[in-house]
Amino acid sequence: MAISASEISARIVEAVMAQKLAPGSRLGEQQLAMLFDCSRTIVREALTRLAARGIVTVSARRGWFVIEPSQDEAREAFEARRVIELGLIRSAGSTGKIDKTALRQLKAHLQREKAALKESDVGNRSFLLGDFHVCLAECLGNSLLADTLRDFTARTTLIAMLYQSTHDAVQSCEDHVQIVAALERGDHATAEALMAAHIGTVQSALRVQAPTDPLAQLRDALAPLHQNAAAKPKRRKAAATSPDDTDSTTYLGALL
Repeated sequence: MAISASEISARIVEAVMAQKLAPGSRLGEQQLAMLFDCSRTIVREALTRLAARGIVTVSARRGWFVIEPSQDEAREAFEARRVIELGLIRSAGSTGKIDKTALRQLKAHLQREKAALKESDVGNRSFLLGDFHVCLAECLGNSLLADTLRDFTARTTLIAMLYQSTHDAVQSCEDHVQIVAALERGDHATAEALMAAHIGTVQSALRVQAPTDPLAQLRDALAPLHQNAAAKPKRRKAAATSPDDTDSTTYLGALL
């Protein structure tokens, strides 16, 4: 059975969430067509969908690439996740306790996370930790926001790779466990607070440098010389009796 554009885009998103595709990775149409044994038209459709979702970008001359989020885009992605996930939990609180089937699904996901932490497959661990948030949205009854969260989670995974996140996977799993426990108790306020703290901790673990002035070095090099001279203290000259006793700066200037 031929693969569809939706299946190709899903595979690419999964690879991003598993940290198997790094920011800036090139996605050649011909290579993907050979890999998935399909036409370039199908591949192009998949990549176009991912571009609309903000996962890949295209250059007319260079081709398709996984996005490399800027610092502003990183901040916006975490803000969007915070709004969506806290809103989902708050909305669920207005309808009462989460149902038992959803709780079983969440706990099963947590068990897979814990098992992955004991294994050497970093990709599977990374995918499961990110997919928890998608699973939570599905269990809280909003598949539309689950799809949106999948894209934002993929973006924040790329951000974590690009900005060398120091967040600990074990701590992330423990955060998830506490969130589910609060939901099981029907304590949605605590679950919301825990989720806010969790997202904040993940964001703060990014090694994002303070913005710098890209022209600082050039600006200093091209500053008028009289400004630099004015800033320097004048040196006291001693009486010179011979060329050897003359101030070296003055003497060299006379030779040039």
